[in-house]
Order: sequence, then C-alpha cells, then structure tokens
Amino acid sequence: MATTPADLANAIRALSMDAVEAANSGHPGMPMGMADVATELFTRHLKFDPAEPRWADRDRFVLSAGHGSMLLYSVLYLTGYERPTIDDIRQFRQLGSPCAGHPENFELAGVECTTGPLGQGLAMAVGMAIAERHLNARFGDDLVDHRTWVIAGDGCLMEGINHEAIGLAGRLGLGRLIVLWDDNRITIDGAVSLSSSEDIPARYAATGWHVAICDGHDQADIARALDEAKADPRPSLVQCQTVIGKGAPNLQGTSKTHGSPLGAAEVAAARATLGWTSPPFEVPADILDAWRTAGARGRLLRDAWQARVDAQSGGLGDDFRAYLADELGRDVDIKSYLDQLIANPQKIATRKASELALEYLAPHAALLGGSADLTGSNNTKVAATPPMDVGANGYGGRYIYYGIREFGMAAAMNGMALHGGIIPYGGTFLVFSDYMRNAIRLSALQHAQVVYVMTHDSIGLGEDGPTHQPIEHLMSLRLIPNLRVYRPCDAIETAECWALALARADGPSLLALSRQNLPQLRSDVSENWSARGAYRLRAAQEVRKVVLVATGSEVAIAADVATQLEAQGVGADVVSMPSWEAFAAQAHAYRADVLPADALIVSIEAGATLGWERHTGAGGLRFGIDSFGLSAPADQLYKHFGLTAEAIVPQILQKLSA
Repeated sequence: MATTPADLANAIRALSMDAVEAANSGHPGMPMGMADVATELFTRHLKFDPAEPRWADRDRFVLSAGHGSMLLYSVLYLTGYERPTIDDIRQFRQLGSPCAGHPENFELAGVECTTGPLGQGLAMAVGMAIAERHLNARFGDDLVDHRTWVIAGDGCLMEGINHEAIGLAGRLGLGRLIVLWDDNRITIDGAVSLSSSEDIPARYAATGWHVAICDGHDQADIARALDEAKADPRPSLVQCQTVIGKGAPNLQGTSKTHGSPLGAAEVAAARATLGWTSPPFEVPADILDAWRTAGARGRLLRDAWQARVDAQSGGLGDDFRAYLADELGRDVDIKSYLDQLIANPQKIATRKASELALEYLAPHAALLGGSADLTGSNNTKVAATPPMDVGANGYGGRYIYYGIREFGMAAAMNGMALHGGIIPYGGTFLVFSDYMRNAIRLSALQHAQVVYVMTHDSIGLGEDGPTHQPIEHLMSLRLIPNLRVYRPCDAIETAECWALALARADGPSLLALSRQNLPQLRSDVSENWSARGAYRLRAAQEVRKVVLVATGSEVAIAADVATQLEAQGVGADVVSMPSWEAFAAQAHAYRADVLPADALIVSIEAGATLGWERHTGAGGLRFGIDSFGLSAPADQLYKHFGLTAEAIVPQILQKLSA
C-alpha cells in the first residue's frame, strides 16, 4: 500500500518522542504538532538538496522555535542528509552528539542558524531574505532565486524582537519570506490566553504582511495556504492551527507535552493511536524510501542551476563565481590609505575615522551597512553604500535604514552573514549594545562575521549624561567568547581595526568609537600593530619604571602622563591596547615584553575597572569609572572622574615611593 503524508508525518512524531524519551529531556510537543506542516513543506515546497547542503541557491529553513529541534533533526535524517544519522538521534542532547538541545549551525550542515532564544530565528530569517533579494538584484533570477521559510511558535511572536523584525520585513517588502506560525495556543505556563489577548494576524497585516490561515493537520489545506503565500508579493504569515503533542492521546493539547518527555506509558499509547508499530528509532522501509525520494527531488533543480552558472561568462560570471568561493574582499590592502593618514595627520573622532576607512574599504568589499536611526552620529553611510529599498533596483542598495530597532538590526545582520555573500555592519551607540546583547552573543556562538560599529563609547560623549554614557559595557562585551572588541585610539588604529574585522571570517567584531576628537598618535605603519592587540606605542626615555596601558580616547591621556613622568625622571612606556582578545592570543614572550613584570603597570580606561587586574596585577593601578556618569561637557567629566594627567601622575609617584 502506498505511503500517505500522514505516514510521513508520523515518522517525525515517532522519532521525536523516542529521542526525547531516551534523553529524558526535551520538547516533544512542537515536533508532534507541526509534523504535518513540516511534511508538506519538505516534500513539496522547500528547495534543497541533501547531497549538497550548502548549495548557494537552496531555500533557507529556519526553526525559530528551536526548542522543537527534534522536528529538524528528524527531517534532516529522513530526507537523506549525511548527518544526523539515526545513532546521532539516539544520542539526542548527549555530550558529543550533533543533535544538541537546540539546533546549532556549526554542528550540522542542514541547520542554517542557531536558534533557541525565541524570536531571533525569525529575525535572522529577515536578514537571510534581505541577503537573497540583494544578491538577486546583483546577479539576477537565473543565479539567485530562493525563499526563506520559518517555523515559529507563540513565544517567537510574543518576543519584542518580533515587532522589530516584521516591521523591517514589511517595509522592505520581503515577499520571499514565509513564516509558518505554530498556532497551538499553548506556552509552558499553560494556555496562551493566560498572558496574551492580542490579534497576531492583525498585527502582521498592519506591518504590510500577507496573512493566511490553515488547519495544520489537513494536508490539502496546508498546501493551499503555502501556495497562496508563495504567490503573494508580500512577506507571509501562515497561521497553522495545530494541536501540540498531536498523537499523544492523553496529553495532546496541553502544556504537559511542551517541555517534558511524554513518559513510557504515553509513548506506548501514542504509538497505538498513530498506528506506529516499529520499535524506537526505526522507520519502516517504505516510509523512509518515500522521504528519501522527496529529499532527492532537489537534485535536478540544483543541476539545472549549476548549468546556468557554468554558462555565465564575462564579469557577471566571474563575480558570481567569486561569491560562490566566498571571496568577499576581506583582504583589502590598506597600506596606501595608512600612508595618506601619516602624510596628513588629523585630529578627528574615531567615529569619523571609521567613516573615512569605510570610504576606502566599501568599494572593494561586499559590505552592506546600516544604522539604527543614528546614521549621522555613527558615520556609517558612505558614497559606495546607496540605500536599500523595495524593487529590483532598490534591493541592490548597500545601506539599510533600520529605524529604532537595535535588536532586530543585530539579528538581521546575523542572518545576512549566515546566508553568505555579504559582510554586514551596523551602527548604534555603545550603551545600546544592551538592547542587542543576545544577538551579539549569537553572532559569536554561530561564528557569524558581523561588524558592530558602536560609537559614543564613553563619558566623552558629554552632555547626554549617564543614560547614554557606557560604563560597564566594554568589559561586559569582552566577556563574550569569540567576540573581538576593538577600541582604537586614533585614525590609524581605526583603519587597522576595520581591516582586521573585515579579514575575520569566523566571528564578529565590535568597534567602540569616540564622539570626541582625538589626536593622531601613531607614526609607524610598518605592520598592523592593532593585530597584536596591544603594542608599545612609545618607549620610555628614562629608565623604565612604569608601563601605562590604555585604550581608545585614554591613550592620549596616557601619553600626557608619560610626558610628565619623564620630566620628573621616571621612565614610562605607553602601550595602546585596542583589543584584549587579540593580545591574549599572542605568544607569552610577546605579552611579557609589552607588560613586563619589573614595572608598575597602570591602566587607564573611561569605563569599569573590574577586570583590568588581569593586566596590571594586584599591585598595579587602575584608573577608570566605577559609577554612572554625569551630564556635563566631556572635558569637565574627565577632570571630575580623575582621568587627567594632573590627577594620575601624583598617584603613580606616590605608588612608586611607597
């Protein structure tokens, strides 16, 4: 007897409840409830090829409701991806298994992005859809023409980032984006009605989305709604009305199936209800064959696409093949630009220095920029980055006006980076990194090349006061693994840090930039000294007793301190430390030479002092700010908080004489 869509969906249900039961941990309800929708999507609509999971023109599928990860692991196995294997699924949520509790893009080729923090998957999908339209505008329908699909739950749609993401998608008319909402009316606490009474379809419609509705357990109705969504030029929300834990006769439709194993008795009852007689982790051959046939249907589409790629010649063909090879201009040579800066020193804010560096870099690299409504303050837009807008010509733009959507901007940039073909950067004030922090963390976790341009990086922004003056932010951002935080001291270092961020393909970079003008301190461009993380900017003239280590705008203060110490016969090195992370990666001998054990190490940074002990040692001195800032002109604030040479020098001399 021929297999039916229900048989294929039940394979997802069985694998999901078996894996969660074996792990004694996980979320069986969503995979069981959305199994029919996933079956329709993966067997009839999604364009993919398990034999070539990184095919550039594949549809992107994002499981925004990442807690339901067994749905994705099940369909990847069933459709014929190399991994996960059935043994991987047996080891769901166990140490060493690629089937982690939430999907991780670095574990499995079929996982487009790491999800779990609700709402961010959908927001990353917006970025993927932006990347697709941008590359389509550049290369045309024959080479770039795919959709981005999302399965999202009630939690994804409740999170504040959802408001930011769908507003951006609606404004940009991202009609290749389709969100399948698992409308099961259940959250962990119980019924959605306990916490929400909003009209979600109306909210989406108000932001310019097309909205459809279907019975999430009626294959024909699901197909109708998906076809309707594909035909509409707007981004689409498909409201899939489902029963959480579908097939578990005593628990379905309740929160008890959301985040806990069903239990042996309910699993047995579900098998009886579904007519599933196979042992755990076994899929009948005819059902597995049907799934594998569905998975193989993309091969012909990929072959046809490859033929079109091979037929391309001239500049477009060369450019597209460079894109496929991930040649995005990461290796731009900045030596001639640095020589220009040396020849014409400028006292400018590092945010302005960033703009000048971008003017040089943007024509040569696949940068796509933007700002969260602070373009003129962040200095993120340059001549080579015209604005993006709706339409074939508009999508070719290289600058996005994100509006006041910091979190949505960060997540969208993650999606662009993961899609490929783009190096995204976006700007806001450093203090607003708090709005973005979880997306920055996901950039680092996913090894996504995103450049965060964070200006107004200290009390140096002045009169806007403590709500806008970062204090703890630099140090807290340095705590995120795999995030490179750069705080350059002048125009030379700013260009160097931009070059390092551009070259870093395996993770995010954050540039903390000043509002106030800073003197150009560097005269040596024989190498990219910022790549060392820290380096001796000025060597002591007298016998060295002190090493002054500073970042950003405080390096100039350190230079003034050194001048005064030298005048009193105290030798002092000045060390600029634009990146803690890069310095930590240097050889021990280099670090010991820059910060020698026989000198008093003094740190100067207009931020929290906690953490500087790593470099100064317990016996060193740490000058910074461990309270909130104040509203006043910048020079008055630096004096008030003791961040001047006149305030620092006496304390160093006292320490040396103690």
